[in-house]
Amino acid sequence: MYEIYKKIVTPLANPSEGSEYLLKEKPPTFKPARTIRTPTDTTGLKITLFQYQTCPFCCKVRAFLDYYGFNYDVIEVNSVTRAQTRWTDYRKVPFLVVALPNSDKVLQLKDSSMIVSVMQSFLDNKTENLEDLVKCYPTIEFTDDEGEKRLEIMNRYFLMYGKHPPGRSKDDIVDERKWRKWVDDVLVHVLSPNVYRTPQESFQAFQWFSKAGSWEEHFETWERLLVLYVGSIAMFFIGKNLKRRHQIKDDVRASFYDDVNVWLKALKKKGTKFMGGDEPNLSDLSVFGVLTAVEGCDAFQDVKSNTKITPWFEQMKEVVSQHGGAKLTMERGNLLQN
Repeated sequence: MYEIYKKIVTPLANPSEGSEYLLKEKPPTFKPARTIRTPTDTTGLKITLFQYQTCPFCCKVRAFLDYYGFNYDVIEVNSVTRAQTRWTDYRKVPFLVVALPNSDKVLQLKDSSMIVSVMQSFLDNKTENLEDLVKCYPTIEFTDDEGEKRLEIMNRYFLMYGKHPPGRSKDDIVDERKWRKWVDDVLVHVLSPNVYRTPQESFQAFQWFSKAGSWEEHFETWERLLVLYVGSIAMFFIGKNLKRRHQIKDDVRASFYDDVNVWLKALKKKGTKFMGGDEPNLSDLSVFGVLTAVEGCDAFQDVKSNTKITPWFEQMKEVVSQHGGAKLTMERGNLLQN
C-alpha cells in the first residue's frame, strides 16, 4: 500500500515531498510538564507532544504513545495565551515534534489521526523511516462551502504497510478505519455539550482539567484562574452551539449514552475482549483516548452508571498503563540499531 501511495498519490497531491512536516529551524526549548520514559523504546526518536491535558484528540495521541511504550516529553499549552505554540504557524494541538535519530532533522506531525496512522505505520513498516512515511500524508488546501480556506491531510486514517503484508484481513483493516473515523466524526462531538451542559458542570469540568493537567505547577496563578473562569464560561456557550451544529438531542446525556451503546453493541457482536481481539487495535485506543478526556467529569460518571462501558474501559486503562504494545516498539527499535 505504501508503494501505491508513493507512486500515485504523492506526485499529484504532494509536490513538496513531505516538506510541510519538516521544520526549517529547531523549535525553542520548553520545560516539559511531564517526561515519560520506558526501557522498551529503543527507536531513538525524540518525541515532544504539545497538548492540552484534557483535549480529546490529545488524549487519543497519549493513549497511543502510552500503549506502545514510546518515550516522550509533554509540553502543556496554555489554552488562553497559547504561549507555547507561538513559534509555529501550525498551532492546533495536538502536534508532535520528532527529532530523528542520527540526524539534525526535526519533523512536526499534525492532526491526531494522522499522528496515530504514521506512527503505527512506522511500527508496522520495517523498511521505511518516519521521514519517508510522512510523504504518504500530503496536505492539500481547499475552499469550503463558506468560502474559507481549509487544510486537509489526505490518507490520515490509512496505514502504510510497505512491501510486507499486514498480517490482517482486509475486512479487519477497513473496520478499524471506520471506527476511527466514527470517533472523530461522531463520538467526540457529543462530549462538549455534555461536560459543559450547565455553568456549574462547565466549571466542575475545568476544575477537573486543572487537576488532571497540574495547572498549579505549570501556569502562573493568574493564568490558571483566567482559564478556569473565562474558559468555563466560554465553553458553556460553545457547548450550546456545538449541540445545535451536530444535531444532538435536547437531552444531551441521552445522545452520549446512545453513542457509547453503539460502540458496545459492535463490541458485543465482535465477541472479543477488545475490538482488536485479544489486544486493542487503533479503534479501541481512539475510543478510550477521547473518553479519558472527560473521565473526571459528572457526564462520564453518568455514562458509567447508565451504560456497560466500565468493564471495557477499565481493561483498556490497564493495558494502556502497562504499555501492552511495547514489544512492537522494542522490535522496531532493535531493527533500526542493527
